[in-house]
Amino acid sequence: MNTLDHTFSALSDSTRRAIIARLVQGESSLSELAKPFDMSQTAVSKHVRVLSEAGLVNVTKRGRTRYCQLMPKPIKEAADWLHVYETFWENNLQALGRYLEEDT
Repeated sequence: MNTLDHTFSALSDSTRRAIIARLVQGESSLSELAKPFDMSQTAVSKHVRVLSEAGLVNVTKRGRTRYCQLMPKPIKEAADWLHVYETFWENNLQALGRYLEEDT
């Protein structure tokens, strides 16, 4: 559960979710990641560090440039965990729909 806690905590911030969305397209330099945000590169670096500590991003340094790459395993684990609840809610909503149809 500790991994899930770190994953959900890291993804709780909209900036970090936007960084993940960008990294789905492929590896990116830190400076490229920072461009769309109205914040300093240092602030974006802090967000990337949180993602890295949660195992969601791998940061490598080549020369003077740091590159970020998405590590999808923790997101897959979170999606698998959520899937259990998705099935639960689908079944309950279908039952509610049947009940409401019978009641009208």
